[in-house]
Amino acid sequence: MNSGITYRDAGVDLDAARRHTENIASMVTGGTAGFAGLVEMPKMRDPLLVSATDGVGTKIALAQQLGRIGGIGQDLVAMCVNDLACTGATPLFFLDYMAVGRLDPRVAGEVVASIAAACRAVGCALVGGETAEHPGVVAPDHLDLAGFAVGVVERDEVLGPHRVVAGDVIVGIPSSGLHSNGFSLVRALVDAGVLAADPDLLLEPTRLYPNDVRGLRNAGVELHAAAHITGGGFPENLPRVIPDGLRPVVDPSTWERTAAITAVLDTGKVPADDAWSTFNMGIGMCLVLPQDAAVTAAVAIAGACVIGHVETGSGGLRFA
Repeated sequence: MNSGITYRDAGVDLDAARRHTENIASMVTGGTAGFAGLVEMPKMRDPLLVSATDGVGTKIALAQQLGRIGGIGQDLVAMCVNDLACTGATPLFFLDYMAVGRLDPRVAGEVVASIAAACRAVGCALVGGETAEHPGVVAPDHLDLAGFAVGVVERDEVLGPHRVVAGDVIVGIPSSGLHSNGFSLVRALVDAGVLAADPDLLLEPTRLYPNDVRGLRNAGVELHAAAHITGGGFPENLPRVIPDGLRPVVDPSTWERTAAITAVLDTGKVPADDAWSTFNMGIGMCLVLPQDAAVTAAVAIAGACVIGHVETGSGGLRFA
């Protein structure tokens, strides 16, 4: 009688892992060497590599609850490559890490397909990743995601506070919705029955901004800085690209909030200060640029508009 304990007995299904690997093999777009991905460096004068890592957070739990898991792949890519874009970098390659309690090749494949599509949309190679089955550590019906992106930018073209001066104008690019921040609060509102659990409204994938930034730079528009409005909202993220002695001024009346943000605020349960420090409030990326370039930038990107300026002062973000 065989009294041994197999890997399957321990909760890891190697057959499912093999099916998953076969399912996603064609989605890898970079060169591989069996154990690692290979990417050719573009020919540049003085390149700097830029890296960013992030996850999707508790949006995953709501996506699973509402049966709309696939779109979180784009959220994962966006949270990384949008950060790269803030330096002016072009994404080169991306890797993902998925941890599951029990591997379902169909669900995992749907997520990876979304990751691959988002990478293609921004011209970024998906060179590989890892899917790990963690029975006893991760609940059987749960998964978590993390991602890692690398980009490249010419040293003398890096965006940031060192370029920003008083009188610069702030252009806001609309968000596609809640993006991937504040979902612990969103889920609490849904569970309390005060926010309708509309998948199309709450789970709209995060907008990808690298092409917007790259398009402006390729058109010769002078950019000074860019801020990805993620966790911490405007008060935390926009001041990060403003140098000491200056501060950003933003007029919230200059743009329309997305339907998702409006739905959250209409619950009457989220104080204004909390909303501003949790959500993007309808603007997912801010560009800081000279006044004479602001109109060009706003016209070039659908929905973008001038939302503020940079002034002499201290104390962080000021609302007009």
